[in-house]
Amino acid sequence: MKIVVLAGGISTERHVSLVSGTGVCRALRERGHRAILVDMFLGLESYHGRLSDIFDAPDGLCGDVRIETTAPDLEAVRRSRADQSPSKLGKDVLAVCAMADVVFLALHGECGEDGRIQAALDLLGVPYTGANYVSSGMAMDKSIAKRFMDSEGIRTAPWRDLWYTEADIPRLVEELEVPCAVKIVNGGSSVGVELPDTKEELERALHNVLRYGHHAVVEKKIRGRELTVAVLGDRYLPAVEIIPNGDFFNYETKYQSGGATEVCPAPISDEMWRQMGEMALKLHRALGLSVYSRTDFLLDEEGQAWCLEVNTLPGMTPTSLVPKEAAAVGISYGELCEIIVEESLRARKAGR
Repeated sequence: MKIVVLAGGISTERHVSLVSGTGVCRALRERGHRAILVDMFLGLESYHGRLSDIFDAPDGLCGDVRIETTAPDLEAVRRSRADQSPSKLGKDVLAVCAMADVVFLALHGECGEDGRIQAALDLLGVPYTGANYVSSGMAMDKSIAKRFMDSEGIRTAPWRDLWYTEADIPRLVEELEVPCAVKIVNGGSSVGVELPDTKEELERALHNVLRYGHHAVVEKKIRGRELTVAVLGDRYLPAVEIIPNGDFFNYETKYQSGGATEVCPAPISDEMWRQMGEMALKLHRALGLSVYSRTDFLLDEEGQAWCLEVNTLPGMTPTSLVPKEAAAVGISYGELCEIIVEESLRARKAGR
């Protein structure tokens, strides 16, 4: 098949996405597909051949990419594009997607998981991987996802929906309880997340989160072990425990060697695993997700799991959490990529 692996974009998870996309593209090429890697924001500015020949480009247009210790400088990325239009789509992105049999979405964060690119591809009539645009948008918004958790009886920390400006911060510092977690509603990779324990830290946290937007959720801080469970098709996979070599699983510890220890299957009882797996599957179905997702949890000292969030396009580097869970049940990385493609084509054909 001719497959466009769409990655990059203009979100804070840009670097993660490019590494995911490169891994997926090479895995699909090894399995005989004519896969190419396309940066959604920069497009095909660096490609100088005929568009009709692009699926035969050497190494599928993959380059050497890595995840930096800090989130990308998005203003620098914007300035680097020859086309300085306000469009989030780079040169020939939609044209090359329209030529593909399927688009593998290796995007993360804004414009990838929020449903907008899915809606654009729907209008083109091009199938893509993962959830549809409505379900993607609902899952990406932490406020909406929390409401689904509450309505479905999925245990999650007490929370508050917050729209605010700088002028509101003094009042909010008085109103909100600490310790808590302050999260931008549409962030990912722990960017735009603060975990204040004191009122002074809360004030700083509210200022910091405003850099990413005015809409946030504030939830009671639950202390416990960090675990995640993936859903693939109609089943949940073995849990992974993430043990940060620091205060919590932030951007740096997630993606830098030695930043965290990840144990799969997690050293927990079958009862604890099933508790989280059933919650993950229930949330996946409630939101109308399809093909795959990954739900993050905290497991407290009493063995109670608390749902944090669901990821509709989780990291897909060869060492990411979902590939680790798949490997634990005998599914190789390349096989996982192909399963996602095949299941997504079935989902699109069924109108899901």
